[in-house]
Amino acid sequence: MKTLKVGMLGCGTVGSQVARLMVANKADLTSRAGAELELVKVAVRDTSVKREGISSNLITEDAHSVVNDPSIDLIIEVMGGISPAKELILTALKNGKSVVTANKALLAKDGAALYEAASNANVDLYYEAAVAGAIPILRPLRESLVGDQVLRIMGIVNGTTNYILTKMDESGTAFSDALKQAQDLGFAEADPTADVEGFDAADKAAILAGLAFHSRVTDKDVYREGITKITAADVKVAKAMDMVIKLLAITELTSEGEISVRVHPALISRNHPLASVRESFNAVFVQAKSAGEMMFYGRGAGGEPTASAVLGDLVAIARHKVLGGIGPKESDYASLKIAAIGQTKTRYLIRLNVADKPGVLESVAHVFASHGVSIQTVRQSGIGDKAELIVMTHSSTELALATTVKELGKLPVVTDVASVLRVEGNI
Repeated sequence: MKTLKVGMLGCGTVGSQVARLMVANKADLTSRAGAELELVKVAVRDTSVKREGISSNLITEDAHSVVNDPSIDLIIEVMGGISPAKELILTALKNGKSVVTANKALLAKDGAALYEAASNANVDLYYEAAVAGAIPILRPLRESLVGDQVLRIMGIVNGTTNYILTKMDESGTAFSDALKQAQDLGFAEADPTADVEGFDAADKAAILAGLAFHSRVTDKDVYREGITKITAADVKVAKAMDMVIKLLAITELTSEGEISVRVHPALISRNHPLASVRESFNAVFVQAKSAGEMMFYGRGAGGEPTASAVLGDLVAIARHKVLGGIGPKESDYASLKIAAIGQTKTRYLIRLNVADKPGVLESVAHVFASHGVSIQTVRQSGIGDKAELIVMTHSSTELALATTVKELGKLPVVTDVASVLRVEGNI
C-alpha cells in the first residue's frame, strides 16, 4: 500500500482534531483513500505549547519547511488569515502539492490566485470546510448540481449570530445580553466583530455565489449588514407576525441575468425550513431549476465538525493522487456581473413611530406611492406618544425603499423610523 505524506499548517481547534482523527481513524482512511495517510510535519506559531496526541517530533515553527519539503505529498491549511497563509498555499501548489484549506477569508478575497496556481500545477484545491463546517454544501455545488442551474441560495452560515438571534427570539433577551451568553459559552470571540457585523457570513456568501453561478465573486462584491441593530422590539414584532429574524447569506440570479449577493438580517416565516435552525447550527437552502428546493443542515463550526470536512477533502485528493487525475477546477466561464444592491428586489417591514392623530396613514401612504413602493399590509398599535405603524411592503428595489425611508423620516407626523427589515421567503 502506497504511503502519502501529509503536512499541516496550523494546529489550533480544527488542526488538533484533524490530527487526532487521522490517528483514530487511520485504518478506515487508508481503505477509503487507497493509500496510507501519514501526518509527518505540523507547522505552528509556538512550539512550546503541548499538543496532546501529536508527537513533538512533528512540530515545527518553520512553515516554509512544510510546503517546500519534497517528500510531502499533500498539504492541509487550517492556520487561517490572509498572510502568510496565501504565500504558503501558493508555494505548496507550485511545488505540485494538492491542498485542502478551510480558509474562507482568503478564498473570498483572492481565491482566483489559488485556483490559477492549482490549475497551472495540475493539482487539487479543495475547501469544503470553508463554508458551514461539517455540512457538505460546496461539493454538491461543484459536482452534484453541475448538470443543473442553481437559481437561488439562502443560508444561515454563521453559528454565533444564529445563537444570539435564537436567544433573543426564545427569551426576549436584548442583543447585548445574548452576545455575552454566546461569549461565555465560547460561541463568540472576545472581539465578535467578524461575526456580528456579517464579515464571516459575507466571505462564505462570496464562495457560494462563485460556485453556484460559475463566476468570480469576492468579498467586496457582497452587500453586508450585521445584527447589532436588531432590538428586542424587532423580535417581539416578528413573533407577533409568526416570523423570526435570521442573519441570511443570499445569492440569486436576477431577472437581468446578474448575480445578487448579500448578507443581512431578514424576517422569514416560522413555516420556512430555515426558521427551525436554532442556536449555533447552520443550514443552506438551495433552489435549482430542475432539482427544485433542497436544504443542507448541520453543525457549521467547531473542531470535530470542521475536521470532518477537512478529512473528507483529504481522502478525495489522496484518491486522485493514487489513481491519477484531479477534481473540478475553477468554473468561472459565465463571468456574470454583480447586481448593484440598489436594484436588488425584496420585501420590507418598516416600523414607524408616529403622531396619534388623523391623516397620519394618508401622509405615510402618499410617500410610499410617490416612490412606487406598494404597501401589502399596515398595522397600528399604541396610542399617544407611543403610536406605531408597522408597514409590510410588496417586492421593491432597495433604491426605491431607501428613498422612501429617507422621506418618511422628514414627515412631521413621523417621530422616528424605528427599524427597516427585509422579508424573505413566502409569508
